[in-house]
Amino acid sequence: MIESILSALIEPALLLDAGGRVTIANPAAQDRLGVWVIGRSYVSVLRQPALLGPVEDAYAKGVTGTARFTHTTGEVDTIFRVTVSPLAGVDGRRHVLLVFRDLSEAYAGESMRRDFVANVSHELKTPLTAVSGFIETLQGPARSDAAARERFLGLMAKEVTRMNRLVGDLLSLSRLEGQSRKRPTERLDLSALVGEALSTLRPGAEAMGVTLEAEVPPEAIAPGDRDQLTQVLTNLVENGIKYGAHPGSVRVAITAVAREPVIKGPAWRITVTDAGGGIPPEHVPRLTERFYRVDTGRSREQGGTGLGLAIVKHIVNRHRGRLRIESTVGQGTEISVTLPAEAGRRSG
Repeated sequence: MIESILSALIEPALLLDAGGRVTIANPAAQDRLGVWVIGRSYVSVLRQPALLGPVEDAYAKGVTGTARFTHTTGEVDTIFRVTVSPLAGVDGRRHVLLVFRDLSEAYAGESMRRDFVANVSHELKTPLTAVSGFIETLQGPARSDAAARERFLGLMAKEVTRMNRLVGDLLSLSRLEGQSRKRPTERLDLSALVGEALSTLRPGAEAMGVTLEAEVPPEAIAPGDRDQLTQVLTNLVENGIKYGAHPGSVRVAITAVAREPVIKGPAWRITVTDAGGGIPPEHVPRLTERFYRVDTGRSREQGGTGLGLAIVKHIVNRHRGRLRIESTVGQGTEISVTLPAEAGRRSG
């Protein structure tokens, strides 16, 4: 009976007999801890003093306790909160039940929040410190120097603009996290969105010697959020302009995918390609992390906040799409966004 109950639990559970040996390990426990634990003494299975104490108390005093238990597999640590409960066995002797609750995601989330706050504080502190220094200079040595005053005011304006962009990106991330479970349903023409985005960015691109090219079908209908997908296109093309070749070109293409395996249906693939210096392969998997930069100095000089690709990833996820980044040093970078096509329509 108890074996059937423990088998139904999604959390790992172990039942120890009166002699301290594992008599039952439910499937979740066998998966996490290994089949080898059955028949072994709890001392050899658990080993960690923080958990051995509550087990001994359950046997000796009949009290329920809890403890933290860390299980290591390779390089991965799983953190459990273990509830230790005494049970009366059918033989009239005391048995002990251990139920393991995985807290790894909670700990990881807390760690991510701490890192995020630390990163935001650092990103804001740098321009605030710079602006504070400029103000002190303007109030002191440069008070009567018109040329210096003009130069420092320009630098202050640049730093304030960067802070505004950072706050704007943070607000975007916050909104996206709140909408992550709500799939967009507006009917959009992706080809038209590409045209609008390139028209907006073309003057700035041409000023930097970059030509914007588009290769799109007459119409590419998909469900989506207009503002968010425009933000994706703008971010990816801006990155191509900033970090691609000067002079050079950035190409945006839309191609039909008859069936995308992950999306499980027809899709549209938007590809943004530049012929810049490319990105070393060790950086590519981390590009969508918040505040991650390949070249910190260059990114900040270009006005980047380190959040652009993190925002792109969130938007693509909300649209149930896929994001792929491929780059070759010395040849350039290609970023593709694959989005589900409109339901009931074929994409090609």
